[in-house]
Amino acid sequence: MAGSFVMATAIISVGLHLTGFEVVSWLIFALAAAVWVLVPIDFGKRLLWHRSQWEAETDTLPALTGVAATTVIGTRLSLSGWQIAAFALLVLAAAIWPGLLLAVLRHRNRRMPGAAFLVCVSTEGLAVLAGTLALAGVGNWLAWLALALFCVGVLLYVAALVHFDIRHVWIGAGDQWVATGALAISTLAAAELAGAYRWTGTAHRLLDVVALTVLGINLFGYAILMVAEVIRPRPEYDIRRWARVFPLGMTAVATLATGAATDLPALRTLGELLLVLAMGAWALTFAVLLADRTTFESGRSV
Repeated sequence: MAGSFVMATAIISVGLHLTGFEVVSWLIFALAAAVWVLVPIDFGKRLLWHRSQWEAETDTLPALTGVAATTVIGTRLSLSGWQIAAFALLVLAAAIWPGLLLAVLRHRNRRMPGAAFLVCVSTEGLAVLAGTLALAGVGNWLAWLALALFCVGVLLYVAALVHFDIRHVWIGAGDQWVATGALAISTLAAAELAGAYRWTGTAHRLLDVVALTVLGINLFGYAILMVAEVIRPRPEYDIRRWARVFPLGMTAVATLATGAATDLPALRTLGELLLVLAMGAWALTFAVLLADRTTFESGRSV
């Protein structure tokens, strides 16, 4: 689940960039990028020397975090003007996305955990990166690609929702939050489409309504999961807790982007507050990760 860590850390970096904390944003992004580089290296090692393990893992839901992590990394680079690198990451993510998606869809079960929504997250991640590049002037065709991917992502969200085991809202170790993370990244994709100059008039107003509607559903789900966390706290460390941090950060970024696209200052304020909460969750989860690793190493040395 290293991809979840990259997703969570990179989206926090995006949020800090949007709110003007550039230095801290780059520092956190460097950490995300360093871990992201290790993911394909590990992937390649398993492909060459542990083929059976590689085959067992490539058709599982966590494999899609690699696609989503790549798109978030690319989005952050594009926002800072690194368009060639960002476009290369879009091509890379788009190349591996269909095979992983089809493999996952073939193995889905009747009742699945929150990770089921990664089919939507990975698809909408491509839409967000394509939309970001379109807004940066890389190519108008990317806006149409972003629109198509956004629609596919929404359909995949509905399909995942049908198979989602609602009990995981209360018993999940963290990946239940992906249900809202998928809505948040869909909101961000819609907000970017709304901000694109290609669509005007009725089309633009429709995209505004879509972005605000999906954001509203996202915030409603966010509130439900937050209440569930308070009623039934799960303080122990689990790698799936990074799947909670990503939706918190993505919801903050989606709120900020929607506020900018629809010219609603109140959403800017809400987005900033949500970003503070997401940063706190990131720092806490990272601290628990370090403490857990320290405890493990100490126990092993005894």
